[in-house]
Amino acid sequence: MAEKRDYYEVLGVEKNANADEIKKAYRKAAIKYHPDKNPGDKEAEEKFKEAAEAYDVLSNPDKRARYDQYGHAGMSDAGGAGGFGGFGGFGGGGFTMEDIFEQFGDIFGGRGGFGGFGGGGSRGRGVNRGSDIRVRIKLTLSEIANGATKKIKVTKDVACDKCGGSGAKDSSSYSTCSQCNGSGYITTVQNTFFGRMQSQSVCPHCGGEGRIITAKCDKCDGRGCVRDSEVIEIKVPAGVAEGMALTVQGKGNAPSRGGINGDLIVVIEEERNAELVRDGNNLIHNLNITVVTAILGGEVEVPTIEGKAKIKIAPGTHAGKVLRLRGKGLPAVNGYGRGDILVVVDITIPSSLSSDEKKLVKELAEKPHFKEAESVENQNIFERMKNFFR
Repeated sequence: MAEKRDYYEVLGVEKNANADEIKKAYRKAAIKYHPDKNPGDKEAEEKFKEAAEAYDVLSNPDKRARYDQYGHAGMSDAGGAGGFGGFGGFGGGGFTMEDIFEQFGDIFGGRGGFGGFGGGGSRGRGVNRGSDIRVRIKLTLSEIANGATKKIKVTKDVACDKCGGSGAKDSSSYSTCSQCNGSGYITTVQNTFFGRMQSQSVCPHCGGEGRIITAKCDKCDGRGCVRDSEVIEIKVPAGVAEGMALTVQGKGNAPSRGGINGDLIVVIEEERNAELVRDGNNLIHNLNITVVTAILGGEVEVPTIEGKAKIKIAPGTHAGKVLRLRGKGLPAVNGYGRGDILVVVDITIPSSLSSDEKKLVKELAEKPHFKEAESVENQNIFERMKNFFR
């Protein structure tokens, strides 16, 4: 299988291109490789699909953000998160020409047919699709590290069980639409720079169904759907991050009078941890130690995702020193590699002393090693952190 090209390269735009520039670039590519303009040309058809896939990702802010961060890997299935559509739009390219016309038909003006390039303007009646539902779920660091299964209750439109989602009282409660003669679309032809362009728009009288309900279902009043609740199980893969969105296909709202359900979009939120701060896949902990431990060294406990861990503090440890616990951070969302826990040492100074304690400190101050401050390279904490990652 050939390696996928960069989506920005496919559309011929810069990575900072705005929405209008991306749309114009896609329309240009789509017109160039349109199947009506290139009948029988398989290479043009593949380029047409490639451009549609690129536009699907780059025109969606959430998908584009994931693509910019993870590349094509971020568009693949979310690590076996059962039931999820993953991070892609067309499931990795396994979409049809009809999918493109249904989703992006407005880009061409109607349903995308070029009457002057070999006919084929009509692509068949569109599939009715319900709207998506967007929800947020909060995860602890432990759930992010190990993956989690969550159950949430969603109130949404579901297909009416009495009419089967049709909205009609029975199978004989229909008449053919008089405005589109049952086709569901109104066809118009315009002369353009590219030739005669044939476009189709949904019939406003029947809403694209090609028929009119003469007797409505008494349960849903002709809508074909009713409000109901469903408990949905969501499997979240390990390594997700704040703001990342997962898609549960077909768990959104049911469409009016039959079709395909929308999707459930699950947006991730991270619960704040009092001891560990996330930085990518690394976790940072600020460790306070006593002056005595800093001077003499010792063993202390630090928090990890699994619980507490003991680490050794070397004698003469200075404030700002960074200790690394390798592999104790968060896993990458694609399943490759794991971050670390970075322990930043701070030394606590007593705010008040007893008379005896003051006496001891004054005695120490007269000792050779306590008379002058020791020079420490890169004492600044920000410099230490910056150099640590080099």
